Amino acid sequence: MKKLLLSVAITAATFNGYTQSIDQKVASLVAKMTLEEKAGQMTQISVEAFLKTTNGQVNEPHEFDMGKLEEAIKKYKVGSILNVGGYAQTVEVWRNRIETIQKIALQERLKIPVLYGIDAIRGNNYTLNSVMFPQQIAQAASFNPAMAKKAAAVTAYETRASFIPWNFSPVLDLGRQPVWPRIWETYGEDPYLVSEMGKAVVQGYQGDDVVTDKYHVAACLKHYMGYSMPLSGHDRTPAWIPEREMREYFLPQFAAAVKAGAKSVMVNSAEINGVPVHANKHILTDILKGELGFKGLVVSDWQDIQYLYQRHRIAKDNKEAVMIAINAGIDMSMVPTDYTFTTDLIELVKEGKIPMSRIDDAVKRILKVKFETGLFDNPVGKASDYPLFNGEAHNKLNYDLAAECITLLKNTNNILPLTPGKKILVAGPSANSMRSLNGGWARIWQGITSDETEKDKNTILEAVQHVFGAANVVYSAGVDFDKTIDITDAVSKAANVDVIVLCIGETSYTETPGNIGDLRISDSQIELTRALAATGKPIVFVLTEGRPRIISSIEPLSAAVIHSYLSGNEGGNVIADVLAGKINPSGKLPYTYPRSTNSLINYYHKYTETLQFDEMAGYNPQWEFGYGLSYTQFSYANLTISNKTLTAAKAITITVDVTNTGKVVGKEAVLLYVSDEVASITPEVKRLRAFEKIELQPGQTKTVSFTIDKERLSFINAQLQRVTEPGDFSVSVGGLKAAFKYE
Repeated sequence: MKKLLLSVAITAATFNGYTQSIDQKVASLVAKMTLEEKAGQMTQISVEAFLKTTNGQVNEPHEFDMGKLEEAIKKYKVGSILNVGGYAQTVEVWRNRIETIQKIALQERLKIPVLYGIDAIRGNNYTLNSVMFPQQIAQAASFNPAMAKKAAAVTAYETRASFIPWNFSPVLDLGRQPVWPRIWETYGEDPYLVSEMGKAVVQGYQGDDVVTDKYHVAACLKHYMGYSMPLSGHDRTPAWIPEREMREYFLPQFAAAVKAGAKSVMVNSAEINGVPVHANKHILTDILKGELGFKGLVVSDWQDIQYLYQRHRIAKDNKEAVMIAINAGIDMSMVPTDYTFTTDLIELVKEGKIPMSRIDDAVKRILKVKFETGLFDNPVGKASDYPLFNGEAHNKLNYDLAAECITLLKNTNNILPLTPGKKILVAGPSANSMRSLNGGWARIWQGITSDETEKDKNTILEAVQHVFGAANVVYSAGVDFDKTIDITDAVSKAANVDVIVLCIGETSYTETPGNIGDLRISDSQIELTRALAATGKPIVFVLTEGRPRIISSIEPLSAAVIHSYLSGNEGGNVIADVLAGKINPSGKLPYTYPRSTNSLINYYHKYTETLQFDEMAGYNPQWEFGYGLSYTQFSYANLTISNKTLTAAKAITITVDVTNTGKVVGKEAVLLYVSDEVASITPEVKRLRAFEKIELQPGQTKTVSFTIDKERLSFINAQLQRVTEPGDFSVSVGGLKAAFKYE
């Protein structure tokens, strides 16, 4: 034991010494810097400002206009560059890009490397041929943080293979507004699920050490905070969120990720309660840097400081906008294409409108991330260090993760899995589309090029043909997402098949281009569904969508429903294998799937939102959060609580036996909910407080244990304090319930 304690002490001393060493290096460097150099470090410019163009179009492959690049670094001392500047590039182009940038930066007086950032969400998607995993909402459906961590580690590896050290991911916005066009970028509607997935992904990106190695990247938490709950459901429009609600639902996941060591945060582009978050000192400084103790850098989102006067109109010009944002707590401005921020920032400091202490704090945070990502020692990478890029192991992990995301929502008379030899019509607008499997942020912002860039991958149609045999499969799109094509053809081909696999949902989008005025699935898809249902052939829906499009008018026409979300490059293969029974689906809904457009109620609703009190439009979803079927059956028994009284000093252990009573192996996400029976703030009907994913062979039983302490049951009270109030609680797992008290 003494040896163990000595080892721990030595490790802690080494860790603290290393951290102190970085802080000392940062302080020494800042002391040598001019105001102009400091302002440059706080400036982030998009790479598109430096790329050569022909007739207004960026040259492919990308080439630098060296004069513009040198001006940015040599004249304006720019410390950060971001993103892709158009289409995805090869890994070789990326490596050359980073080498060129760093060569110029290291010629400068202080030899400070440039910090390059990229939106490498669910894979290094801006590098051609890199692995693209399922989108975050699909990963959330796996209820498997360990698997998500592995995918994040691969993403980090493949991002570093492009010599990029900073990833603008994960998104920790709370996906509780289903109309919002970025809900598929979230981990769903539950704060605890988002927290657990977010922590795992941050650890996967950054590794276990203070300084990330050549295989890891700095994570960036998006979009701090409240961005995902606009009143209208439209991107970057006003939200009204009381601070109690903010702290209860929107802050915990960011707090958990900060505690896990996340190195950077990106700020909400919109406004809350009439104040743009980029101007909100209470949120950015008091809460994030004060209460949460965040030591990393805070970067703006795209052009959002300029938008303080251009859109939000809380500043009269750019200079005033810069003053407001920097004093509020922004450390780095994603400008993104000019130097107005830099010049105005310098003037504001000289005029005394931004204190030098605020500038030094921001620059120290930026330089610390540069040291922690190893840029001062290794500003560029070595190509030979990344032999696993897009290799077999990475693609196998992609398949395995996608397999755990697919969610079976309906399976009438066990029509699935389909037996061999079935004649199948594959129909619908997403049946032969990689774009629909990948969604946005797929090689390009809106994901519109996936059918070309991912043409070596299998669409749903191609995968079904491969698994069931081309001779057994016919195809007819029937409709596009917004118009009919040839429904008659689809109906005609249905005459000679046993089953119809109807692939419906959405095409790719993100951010403002994804705004919609109606959450219902499109009229053309409803028309196709009804026409095919009239043939009398059983229909299996495959939903490929980023948000839960309402299908209540056509759901009764289906025999089975598979939700694939946006399952990435292996989505087609996985869906086909689910249809064939090679994969037993184990995903569960990470959000509430609504039944009607004017009843968008989350699962942790209040009692007044139930059908008991609101008979016409109360909580009555198509499918509830956490719902998901399997090709086997699981029974729950022996729900036991170690002590019927929970105290502040002693947690309780809750156990339950889960048995696979079916005939095939299966995975089950065991979800534990707790209900606070009476509280000073109206309690939710239930809240997810723990979960675990297990695998069971036929006939096998496992005992699953959860530890619940008082913090797990806490909530924000009217005084904005996190409290656990004494009283009665009930716990529910797999349909079983038990009661306990907190004293």
